[in-house]
Amino acid sequence: MSRILKLINIQLRRDLTACRGIARLPLRTICCTSRKQAEESDASTVLGKRWKDTAETVIIGGGCVGVSLAYHLAKSGMKDVVLLEKSDLTAGSTWHAAGLTTYYHPGINLKKVHYDSIKLYESLEAETGQAVGFHQPGSVRIASTAARVDEMKYQMTRTHWHVTPQYFIGPEKVHELFPLLNIDKVLAGLYTPDDGHIDPYSLTMALAAGARMYGAQIYNPAPVTGLNPTADGKWDVQTPHGTIRANRIVNATGFWAREVGKMIGFDHPTIPVHHQYVVTATVPEVKELKKELAVIRDLEGSYYLRQERDGLLFGPYEKMEKMKLQDSWVRDGVPPGFGKELFESDLDRIMEHVEMAMEMIPVLKKADIINIVSGPITYTPDLLPMVGPHQGVRNYWAAIGFGYGVIHAGGIGKFLSDWIRNGEPPYDLIECDPNRYGKWADVPFMCAKARESYGFNNVVGYPKEERFAGRPTSRTSGVYELLKDKASMGFHAGWEQPHWFYKPGDDIGYKPSFRRTNWFGPVGRECKLVMEKVGVIDLTPFGKFIVKGKDSHKLLDRLFANTMPKVGLTNISHMLTPNGRVFAEVTITQLAPGEFLLITGSGSEGHDLRWIEAEAADGGYDVDISNVTDGIGVLGIAGPNSRKVLQKLTDEDLSDTGFKFLHCKSIKLAGIPVRAIRISYTGELGWELYIDQKDMAAVYQAMMEAGKDEGIDNFGTYAMSSLRLEKGFRGWGAEMNCDTNPLEAGLDYFIKLNKPADFIGKAALQEIKAKGLKRKLSYITVDTDDIDPEGNETVWHNGKVVGNTTSGAYSYSSQQSLAFAYLPTELCSVGQKVEVELLGKKYPAAVIQEPLVLTEPTRTRLQKKAKGKA
Repeated sequence: MSRILKLINIQLRRDLTACRGIARLPLRTICCTSRKQAEESDASTVLGKRWKDTAETVIIGGGCVGVSLAYHLAKSGMKDVVLLEKSDLTAGSTWHAAGLTTYYHPGINLKKVHYDSIKLYESLEAETGQAVGFHQPGSVRIASTAARVDEMKYQMTRTHWHVTPQYFIGPEKVHELFPLLNIDKVLAGLYTPDDGHIDPYSLTMALAAGARMYGAQIYNPAPVTGLNPTADGKWDVQTPHGTIRANRIVNATGFWAREVGKMIGFDHPTIPVHHQYVVTATVPEVKELKKELAVIRDLEGSYYLRQERDGLLFGPYEKMEKMKLQDSWVRDGVPPGFGKELFESDLDRIMEHVEMAMEMIPVLKKADIINIVSGPITYTPDLLPMVGPHQGVRNYWAAIGFGYGVIHAGGIGKFLSDWIRNGEPPYDLIECDPNRYGKWADVPFMCAKARESYGFNNVVGYPKEERFAGRPTSRTSGVYELLKDKASMGFHAGWEQPHWFYKPGDDIGYKPSFRRTNWFGPVGRECKLVMEKVGVIDLTPFGKFIVKGKDSHKLLDRLFANTMPKVGLTNISHMLTPNGRVFAEVTITQLAPGEFLLITGSGSEGHDLRWIEAEAADGGYDVDISNVTDGIGVLGIAGPNSRKVLQKLTDEDLSDTGFKFLHCKSIKLAGIPVRAIRISYTGELGWELYIDQKDMAAVYQAMMEAGKDEGIDNFGTYAMSSLRLEKGFRGWGAEMNCDTNPLEAGLDYFIKLNKPADFIGKAALQEIKAKGLKRKLSYITVDTDDIDPEGNETVWHNGKVVGNTTSGAYSYSSQQSLAFAYLPTELCSVGQKVEVELLGKKYPAAVIQEPLVLTEPTRTRLQKKAKGKA
């Protein structure tokens, strides 16, 4: 009965909290209001100072992210940093945030962002003299199912090789950290010391104080009314107070990001969602505690909970069918004057989670609710922010789409500041690249994915995760309709691409697991197909660019560390950063004199195109660069019988002498024009066929018909990944990225340090080579059972962490697990024993000679050599 009365009491309080404004905010925010109003009044007087007509960097938006960037840029020594805020600092999402801080992130790279944020917040008060209200009682993620326990073990191995402190703990330790917990359902916990929460308002004001202290100017209220690019790559930023000529602009405007983007023709895929959290009055059991409770995240209940003074604060994430989007703002814009307002609360949406929280923390059943905060936070389709320079215009940077702006603010401010000052990102963060979206990320897709992402906030995070809302997009290949019911599809930059194909008797569908699952057998079947017969794969998601013009060769010679291929030839080339790290891997073909086809991975399309365009513009090269990705379909055909199949469809000589490896020709297949390149990422005999999308299905069907006697069939990307690993092929984003240099990655063959052109990164690479390497990429076998490495696992030696895997798979040819791993140079010798941690267990591993399986061109060459000797 008491519980029922409690729920009635909460429902009655809805009417008391329906008004907007201060009465609904956490106690600490109420208490600082008079101080806040005084400080904001002082801040507004900055308009009385001299208006700056020019700036090195103009940051638009005065939330915690924008102010953090101003702080970092000014502290780094950049002069003329200006921040423009349309109303008050913290207006938008910052002022009402719950303020959680955690080292934890399921991804790899964002752990660094979280780490930098927390380390900054720990020292900010001493640096600026401004209190930040930072509490660090630690946090615990609660596992109450076997799958959650596996997830935590999975995350532990992805954390051991980082500096982040994190521990897998049992129920007793969980209860010690949060003694008010009902421990009956708790199986384990993931404990992160020094996690906690911070006052978002105080944090932003401390960052603003630091920014001013180091010379930045903050103007408010100073809304941006127009953005006009100049011919030399600068920007005229228009405000009611005047125009500022800026070398670069940064959009850090939170849920106003779309409106600012539209000023220059962009439809940024960001959308506000309603997020609610509840604050209780004093809870006697909390007040009696001797130390602050750890923050808990009940993953099955899908909520977070922390101590708020002598009470509790908890925030749920509703299921996708219950959560609410503020989609009218996408259509009509943010209402004028909205900034420090809130939405009306709706307890019906979160009541399921309230009940689960009461079961897990019984004292909540008797707690009085004093505040329900329902405010807008910004989501992108994949829940990750958009951070970095934007493709399509010069010197326009994004820092938008932060669903968790408080924990990201410090680290992202540092990340962007370092990038702006040094001309390259300080570390790989491509998952947050603003160019990962294209026109295919339209409003219906964005809404569907944001709803899914919010509702899936605390679902189990499996390897090879797929989420299906909003799919397919407008990006479908010419064979999608033929293949969609035959395969388990993966999502790649808006495209649908087969991961593996079904046969009668297979356990079909998407069934994620931390261990080998339903695709394991079928993928082996596809590998056998390619090794022994012939297989066809849809490779349409590749990014494809044409670069041509008077200076095309000169531009590409500057961008790439390899020499440029001659007309009709193809090679693998790498773009490096100024510090000699691998920015991209690209397949380059010279189609005609001065006309080049560039092929990159699906996830790198906008990332690579922006880098190429920026160098072309900054260097004044006379070139034409076009993105032809959507118009051209790609089919790969591979296997010992691939030549026989294609030869039936063309009069072109496809023999080893007639069509050599890494050569390109325009041919006709079944009468249809095709650009064919003799290359295959499986390492087997094969071709990539570049076809007009409208002709793709006809070419595919002709090949499948012609190859019946040769045993032709489909294969997917999972099989290709296994086959490429057997051949020792490196993958961009795994073995090489902005955290690695090409020498330690074993890419020496493709790096031409003696070529005349002064390619980007050349001097740095020469210095790296002279100093010698401290680590190298090693090729290892792992003695596992029902699990295989996939990358980012911790490598151990003699009880110490010595490195990490970069990618892994099962080798069906040798019947063992394979992986690439970065190891100290002293542990790279063939035969060296190490251990790879998988799901909490350390498996024996050994460094072996690469590759495990020779590529087809190598096998052919050795066979010819042997015959010659005979």
